[in-house]
Amino acid sequence: MKPPRQPDAGYVKSAPRFFRLIAGSGLLFTALVLAGAIFLPAPLLGPADAGAPPNPAKSAWFLLWIQEVVSHGTSLVYPVLLLGLVFLFLPWLPLYGSVPAASWLPRTQRAVNLLALATFIAIVALSVIAAVFRGPQWTFVRPF
Repeated sequence: MKPPRQPDAGYVKSAPRFFRLIAGSGLLFTALVLAGAIFLPAPLLGPADAGAPPNPAKSAWFLLWIQEVVSHGTSLVYPVLLLGLVFLFLPWLPLYGSVPAASWLPRTQRAVNLLALATFIAIVALSVIAAVFRGPQWTFVRPF
């Protein structure tokens, strides 16, 4: 007969409300993306013509921020790649010890939370600048 398994061996204590919140926010995000895909038209142009390229030639909305970054210098893509690697390996970085219980935005992980929030705000701001404030020859223009 096997000995009874320890209920907290290797697990983080949590509550069902966390899982309900995550599932609900995932469903809401999926619904918003689907609504955006249905109601927002894709900025597709006609067939490419090398003799008359569009001015400015803009990327798809989800790539505009990186187009804005490389418009200031192609070497600026390397910090973006480094930040992507940091986020990729974040679960394995030895930043914190074991977690006693699950919680939203714990104080021990404030640096990671601020890094993620700053990255999100930067991507949104760069996307808005590239989509709204860039005109011919990629110069700044007034949107109105």
